[in-house]
Amino acid sequence: MLLPTPGVDQLLESPHWSALSLASKILVIYGGLMLIALGLTYLFSLADARTIRDVGVWVKPMKFMAASALFAWTTVWLVSLANSSVDQRQAYSWITAVIIITSLFEVVYITYQGSRAEASHYNDSDMFHIILFGVMAVAAIGLTASQGWLAWEIWKEQSATGLSAITLSVVLGLLLTFALSTISGFLLGGNQPPAGVGLPIVGWHLYSDIRPSHFLGVHAQQFIPLLGLFAERWGGRFDTLGVIAGTVTYIFAWLFLTWAALR
Repeated sequence: MLLPTPGVDQLLESPHWSALSLASKILVIYGGLMLIALGLTYLFSLADARTIRDVGVWVKPMKFMAASALFAWTTVWLVSLANSSVDQRQAYSWITAVIIITSLFEVVYITYQGSRAEASHYNDSDMFHIILFGVMAVAAIGLTASQGWLAWEIWKEQSATGLSAITLSVVLGLLLTFALSTISGFLLGGNQPPAGVGLPIVGWHLYSDIRPSHFLGVHAQQFIPLLGLFAERWGGRFDTLGVIAGTVTYIFAWLFLTWAALR
């Protein structure tokens, strides 16, 4: 017997959807569009054997599409996880705009360069590409800064009454995403990873590659709040201490990976 599957209309009419602010709904839809673009790009890549530095020309665009979808959805999830109402404020609308504008610019430019079998990153072939690489760096800073801004808004809202372990993990995760990914992003911009396919799926290398530490920086917005959920469930009265200890450990892991890549 087949169970009924909810359609799109039912999904959009669900209580969870209706409770979202307009800005959050836009982020959810934006993430969905990025996943659709990812699927179409993957299908297109199956018939394209061109490479850039021994890697398929569509690999980088697909990575950025997936990352943009996850980034947008995580932002919506964290507001709900922190039990915050900041999504009802004007500041959150601006945060949403920053996320979409910066990430969309990167995806469009990287995809365009991939279609031409030309590099988007580290491309110093002419002044146009040098300038665009710099603009990408500015966009990346703006994207991660949106998370620092969101952390500040949540902190202002809830610090007076005290932050729960969950809310603290959200704030710390957002701040680390801004701080660690910005630092590792600058280091990555000046240290091109080795050529070649690298490890499966991620494409990293085990030497002279800052991308593993950059991954930890960008995805602190997911890992630290997940740690907060674990601490709240299993930490008892030490849940806040568990969040702090886990965050410190996370920072040391990022430091180690960065040091190892720069040796």
